[in-house]
Amino acid sequence: MSAIKIMPCLDMKEGRVVKGIHFVNIRDAGDPVENARFYQEEGADELAMLDIAATVENRKTRLEWVKNVSAVIDIPLTVGGGIGSLADIEEVLAAGADKVSMNSAAVKNPDLIKQAADAVGSDKVTVAIDARRNAEIPSGFELVVSGGTKPVGQDAIEWAKQCQDLGAGVILPTSMDGDGSLTGYDLEFTRAISDAVSVPVVASGGAGKLEHFYEAVEQGGADILLAASVFHFRTFTIRQVKEYLRDKGLEVIL
Repeated sequence: MSAIKIMPCLDMKEGRVVKGIHFVNIRDAGDPVENARFYQEEGADELAMLDIAATVENRKTRLEWVKNVSAVIDIPLTVGGGIGSLADIEEVLAAGADKVSMNSAAVKNPDLIKQAADAVGSDKVTVAIDARRNAEIPSGFELVVSGGTKPVGQDAIEWAKQCQDLGAGVILPTSMDGDGSLTGYDLEFTRAISDAVSVPVVASGGAGKLEHFYEAVEQGGADILLAASVFHFRTFTIRQVKEYLRDKGLEVIL
């Protein structure tokens, strides 16, 4: 197993980093450039930046945010939100992102994943999968799009397999049941995804304690650990998380 990576996430709205609970109750979490610089200095392995209002507002990712953040970091930057075409993907990468994350657009047009993988390489293509529990879906997890506002009646686990087959290089599942709750990652959902695919899986949504990070790897099968609230509001430093994981026997890069 390769080293576990820590990935802070900048959820962006109106030029600021924000954080919500279950995708709502948004509060301010600072300036994106300052946050990005701080997290790189702290030892983040990667950084995510998600324009959370882009899809709902029916617009593209703000490229100036991508340029400003990428200018102050050397670690890989994954950018998502409002990416709906190959042209959007190429623009975001040209603005300084290392990877793109797509969600609603991929559900609407699965061939976009294949087009992107063929054009820029699977390693640059992340598919974010938002889901909620629904007992009527075979796996128990229903796919949700448009920033968590629209359930689509599709099995989220089957969708993850399809994304991998189409060329996605990373899968980023987020459970709406856990997002921002600080009660821990949705281990059942994360494990269902990691068991279904062979590409790296990002655990996302709900980290609040040090043990949550360890559980995401040991029980959830995650390779990359994304968190926002605990880092934005300085509950833990990235180094604290890495030292905790190392002391638990996991490989990390300090």
